[in-house]
Amino acid sequence: MSRGFGREKRLLTPRQFKAVFDSPSGKAPGKSVLLLARNNELDHSRLGLVIGKKSVKLSVERNRLKRQIRESFRLNQDNLVGWDIVVVARKGLGDLQNAELAQQFGKLWKRLARSKPTQQANAQTGVNDDPHA
Repeated sequence: MSRGFGREKRLLTPRQFKAVFDSPSGKAPGKSVLLLARNNELDHSRLGLVIGKKSVKLSVERNRLKRQIRESFRLNQDNLVGWDIVVVARKGLGDLQNAELAQQFGKLWKRLARSKPTQQANAQTGVNDDPHA
């Protein structure tokens, strides 16, 4: 699997974001951040970021956060196969240093990977995970 962060590894449309917000099958709350995830039936994971002005005032800080989160995701994506993930920033996230961010997201990715239900469980419950729903 490619370790890059190309277009196929991103949530791009409002519909894709809405699918994750409406029916997340995994959650990982952290300090000043919330990760929502949903199965996507693909051989790779996809990432979407929600970092608003209300939670992080300065655009410089928002952009730094986006870069750090994308890099952390890129390095950990092998453990996250099959998820559509939305990262929702809360107040205080912009105050963290880069090393703290990397450490926190490392833990969040691991927690999310552990909470992934098996394919067999999905078949039993009849869950429809169409990424374009």
